[in-house]
Amino acid sequence: MPRHVRDLIGQRLDELIPRADAVDADTELGRVLLRLRTALRDAETGHHGRKAFGDELIALVPRLRRFAFVRTGNAAEADDMVQATLMRAWEHQDRFETGSNLIAWLFTILRNTHLNQVKRRRREVEDVDGVIAGTLSSAPDQEHRIALNELQAALDELPEDQRETLLLVTVDGLRQEEAAAILGCQVGTVKSRVSRARERLAIALGLS
Repeated sequence: MPRHVRDLIGQRLDELIPRADAVDADTELGRVLLRLRTALRDAETGHHGRKAFGDELIALVPRLRRFAFVRTGNAAEADDMVQATLMRAWEHQDRFETGSNLIAWLFTILRNTHLNQVKRRRREVEDVDGVIAGTLSSAPDQEHRIALNELQAALDELPEDQRETLLLVTVDGLRQEEAAAILGCQVGTVKSRVSRARERLAIALGLS
């Protein structure tokens, strides 16, 4: 696939998935972050490693929220997942190997949390009504919105494993090795899924 087509797909996906950096202090996630920051202040003396770990957790919240939103298509549910991920990571930080990839570890926790929720509900959580496209931070013009809705429809038609892998690599910017670790598969599988997903999107959007 030509580079300009890959870049265009990546750009459109980036526009489709909203970024949400600010956290409302009155939400449950906001209260969890407040407790975490308080714990970090208490850890400033004598627990440098603990504080550094917590600082990294807070810094990665925007990426966690975006990944959670990609999985759920629902902002409130996404924040609940991020909250659960932060609490689990803080409680089990001794299991994190210093020097390894923290975002991959957190994404794995978040992904497993969501998969467990889906199993309990015995149904799939999908963005069938274009929830993602409808929650963009700024309303695009009509032509742009139509293009985003077409992209959302094409994305929904992808097999789940291809869609998730593509978004991890293209939207979240993970290396293929990191995505493989999160998904529990080989790097070659990641490459294959991303390639097939791009090809299907390109055909659906008339780019090939």
